[in-house]
Amino acid sequence: MSSPRHVLAAALAVCLLQAPALAYIGPGAGFAAAGSLLVLLGTFALAFGIILIWPIKAVIKLATFRGRGEAKVKRLVIVGLDGFDPGLAQKYMDEGRMPNFKKLAEQGCFHPLATAMPSISPVAWSTFATGVDASRHNIYDFLTRDPCSYMPVLSSTDTRTVPRHLNLGFAKVPFGSRAVYKILQRSQPFWKLLGQNHVWSSILRVPITFPPQKFKNGTLLAGMCVPDLQGTQGSFSYYSTRERSGEHIGGQQFRIVLRGNRVESNLKGPAGKDGHAMKSPFTVELDPATRRATITVGKDTVEVGFQEYTPWMTVPFDGGVQGIARLRVQAWDDEEIGIYVTPINIDPEKPAMPISEPFVYSIYLSKMIGKYATLGLAEDTWALNERVIDEQAFLDQSWLIFEERKQQLWDALDKTKKGLVTCVFDTTDRISHMFYRTLDPDHPANEGKEVERYKDVIPDLYAKMDAFLPEIQAKVGNDPDTVFMVISDHGFCNFRRGVNLNAWLRDEGYLVLKDGETTSGDWFQKVDWERTRAFTLGLTGIFLNKKGRERHGIVEPEDAPALCAELRAKLEALVDPKTGEGIMNEVFLTSEVHDGPYADLAPELLIGYKRGYRHSWDCATGAVSEEVFSDNTKSWSGDHCVDPRLVPGVFWCNRSINTEQPSLADMAPTALDLFGVDVPQYMLGAPLFGERRGSSKLATDKIPGREVAPAGEQEVSS
Repeated sequence: MSSPRHVLAAALAVCLLQAPALAYIGPGAGFAAAGSLLVLLGTFALAFGIILIWPIKAVIKLATFRGRGEAKVKRLVIVGLDGFDPGLAQKYMDEGRMPNFKKLAEQGCFHPLATAMPSISPVAWSTFATGVDASRHNIYDFLTRDPCSYMPVLSSTDTRTVPRHLNLGFAKVPFGSRAVYKILQRSQPFWKLLGQNHVWSSILRVPITFPPQKFKNGTLLAGMCVPDLQGTQGSFSYYSTRERSGEHIGGQQFRIVLRGNRVESNLKGPAGKDGHAMKSPFTVELDPATRRATITVGKDTVEVGFQEYTPWMTVPFDGGVQGIARLRVQAWDDEEIGIYVTPINIDPEKPAMPISEPFVYSIYLSKMIGKYATLGLAEDTWALNERVIDEQAFLDQSWLIFEERKQQLWDALDKTKKGLVTCVFDTTDRISHMFYRTLDPDHPANEGKEVERYKDVIPDLYAKMDAFLPEIQAKVGNDPDTVFMVISDHGFCNFRRGVNLNAWLRDEGYLVLKDGETTSGDWFQKVDWERTRAFTLGLTGIFLNKKGRERHGIVEPEDAPALCAELRAKLEALVDPKTGEGIMNEVFLTSEVHDGPYADLAPELLIGYKRGYRHSWDCATGAVSEEVFSDNTKSWSGDHCVDPRLVPGVFWCNRSINTEQPSLADMAPTALDLFGVDVPQYMLGAPLFGERRGSSKLATDKIPGREVAPAGEQEVSS
């Protein structure tokens, strides 16, 4: 996306956001530009080398292996259905839509799964991976602010170029630049600990795994935060014959001319060595008689029908860089020819930057199953939000990606007969975000959109996952030494009203704008930091403008506790003028619920909205609007950035467990314990099998009334 607002929704709305600090790593700065033949030869050479040195490694392994406790299982399989909600699941099991999950619950167990604090995907999946809370893994949101500039940065990944120098002793001579990929998540994923103890792990698309970290004895395909080829979190393109002057649609929009029945234009790529965007020509030949289109990109030519996606097409750029994209003729009438192009994904067969561990794993998968989406937030929610594509186009895209993920899972299960297999499916989350409005006939997002046609999308989603379950079980088999789980990171609730807390802070005198202004654009455009005491960015909390931490901080550290208490009291009394009801379930002080080493980098207050409310779209981008409250009219109509106790995830298992209240933080220690690996004392969860040795120490455990509502008692509609 070319606009920061698009990237925000793309990564933010959890997904989808472009942080200005996320620099693009171009061909002149470290992009892998090897030809396909060279990559293939390198892959075979690496494989041959592994075979040659295997006997030596085996001897070293035997000589150095210190042993571990006795493994209790041969294999652990964890399937993640992002955003799957226990209340909806219980409702649909009771209605007979999910007989296979009901049977799994009867044979093993089914519980709500306490999520993380805050209840947002990058935080929750980081807790899943590490067994610790946000104050220990350092991820509180999609975004955080750079305390030196107040500008947004991705909280999980630092991707940039840095100068290279030749050190001659008496001088350093610059000679180009190099790419730096750095994951900002702290602690360590449990599969790294398994690998150190010679347990194999196959990790597929778990969020917050980019850039992929090296670990022994396993493979990993990175998930959320993998950028597109332009270095953003997802920039779609729309080519149209219709003039759109002054009409902002997000993404990238281009005017095209229809000559006869032919369109010629260029796909926009990454910046080249000259700093300008590289281009890749494409053509579309329209046949009005058959309503079919012949589309050519580079060496690929395909024929598709109207509103039908192409397969992944290779998009070549100068310097050997290439990506992949799908194209779709979205509009075709007398008023407009419109062509939608997905964000240009990194080509897994020729990855421009590391997207897997080892590097060749993405290439291997591409050879085995064909090209597949690599973008961290692959389902293009923002294109639907901006009505560039329609609901059917979004559903078609989501299910294509689902089928790709399924093939990746099948391959991992076939190849991993012992050890851990974990695969996360995003389709459940993305469809829930975009179609939750159809569960609520009075949702403000329904205005001007079809409701009746899509009223069964979410029930059908849960039914499709139920039909998917026996397929997984058939692949997993009936081995009694295999533990099989289906989990989610959080549940869902309605998102009817947006709240711009920056506007509220302005009204209350905590945030001040320059020159007497009352509104401000994205990224704190007009904020007077010399007089501002508090602000918010992202979706989860409020920061204090603290002296000694923020560049222009004015709040003395000793005054912070009293200011936090004052803000909490006022926020918990905040009433929506439209309903006359309070909007906060509870406002949490980070200092009271988190005590890890990274707590001071977090927002001082974490906002526990009631169902139906969330940070508004403009609040998430650091804007200050005229009004505090607004109706949410976007297709993105369901969310989970509320009090975490209201949106637990799901937990099914083929075995019973030792607690009625499992937590996301229990996953890591459970996996380690099952394979006989000692659970580090810093982990906050506890193993779910055998005698319960302690309880989860998540932030939500420290809150009175922490217990999540039993499955079936969460909100299922408005």
